Amino acid sequence: MLFNSLHFLVFFPVAIGLYFGVPARGRAPLLLATSYYFYLSWQPAYGLLLAGTTLLDYFSGVRMSRLATKPARRPWLYLSLASNLGTLFIFKYFNFFAAAAGELAALLHAPFMGPTLALALPVGVSFYTFQSVAYIVDVYQGKLPAEQNLGRFALFVAFWPQLVAGPIERGSQMLPQLRARHAFDYGRVASGLRLMAWGMFKKVVIADRLALLANPVFDHPHRFAGLPLLLAVAAFTGQIYADFSGYTDLARGTARVLGYHLVLNFRQPYLATSVGDFWRRWHMSLSGWFRDYVYIPLGGSRAGRARTQLNVFLVFLLSGLWHGASWTFVLWGALHGLYLVLESLTAPARTALGQRLGLPTRPGLQRALGTGSTLALVAFAWIFFRANSLPDAFYIATHLFRGWGHLPTAQLAAVVAGLGRHYVAELLVAAGAVLLLLISDYRAERGSVAAWLAGWPAAGRWAGYAGLLLAMLYFGIFGSSQFIYFQF
Repeated sequence: MLFNSLHFLVFFPVAIGLYFGVPARGRAPLLLATSYYFYLSWQPAYGLLLAGTTLLDYFSGVRMSRLATKPARRPWLYLSLASNLGTLFIFKYFNFFAAAAGELAALLHAPFMGPTLALALPVGVSFYTFQSVAYIVDVYQGKLPAEQNLGRFALFVAFWPQLVAGPIERGSQMLPQLRARHAFDYGRVASGLRLMAWGMFKKVVIADRLALLANPVFDHPHRFAGLPLLLAVAAFTGQIYADFSGYTDLARGTARVLGYHLVLNFRQPYLATSVGDFWRRWHMSLSGWFRDYVYIPLGGSRAGRARTQLNVFLVFLLSGLWHGASWTFVLWGALHGLYLVLESLTAPARTALGQRLGLPTRPGLQRALGTGSTLALVAFAWIFFRANSLPDAFYIATHLFRGWGHLPTAQLAAVVAGLGRHYVAELLVAAGAVLLLLISDYRAERGSVAAWLAGWPAAGRWAGYAGLLLAMLYFGIFGSSQFIYFQF
């Protein structure tokens, strides 16, 4: 079910009420049951896939825990990896690679009859697969003791707040929490509800409104040029951040209500001063996963400068492919890999240039230049992430700055048409909501927003909470639009 649906509006209070209403020893089984209900409400048949992954990884982990050496544990590691990555390949990548093989065969004038599979992508498969892979690798390496309780391990894989779109949790962080008992705590529950409200605001007021500006252009890009394309790229840049960070806030908030702590997944990424800094702030659980389970095993930065840059590029190429079985995602990942390689190679020259211009003595200007240039690079790369095809992406990228001599009024009208008759008011709402998000992020850079709000008078705090809820009810777009990252 969707967090922004009527189904969830009923499910959430019932699940929370039952969780704190049953005896403590019954909460874990109840939480597992509600997690499977949450997942089965999408695609009941794929609940078997989730259960199969859970059982295989549980028994592989238990078996490895009884073997003293890595060589003895290795067959169980390979079995688990083959199952997890093989499942991901079949459901997500098989048709993509079959099509690529067919295209290559056509170029070589070679006969090729590649099969295709008519399989729907299971919701959240990339997230829970990576979570399970991290667990099994940690057990293999002896960094984590295998979980011996099947129900607890099943809950670790299927925990409903973060099952379908992360954050990607580690066993070392989550399993101890699943062993602990969580009593009802008013302060914690209130904090979780506030975080949920902020996440919902970002989704239904900001992200879904900006989507009305971005979608008409990205769905038919060849009808536009210049300013309309730039507006659509800017709208999607805001949309994806509000959408995905909004989901993460909802996930972390619901988990906090239940008594669990999920890792931070976003830390004001659009205030980053470099692309490297951006990836230390954006989708942090995925970035950490690729660092620990791909980049470091490839050699990390230990094998010389050239190999380090190659490792970085390969990691981001794989990150792009993780997001989707499409050349647009591959190119998006390659772009970020290229950004980081060039950023590293040009660091001495950029530092020298900054010193000649006196930027170290003007830190505010230096930060503004870094943030502005980083945001421009990231926004440009989002074109390839959002575009429906490579030709569309290349068209948008090459027509952003064409036709500015005469602003195409008809094209601008087509961009805002999705906002309806009151498009001026809708644009003002979007601008105001985005400004509120920017203020919140800027304040978070300086310290905890929650701690800052705690210093307000009670009347001011409650007026702010009421204003946020009223804004959601009045300005929210409740069309049960799914979160962007559900497709991954």
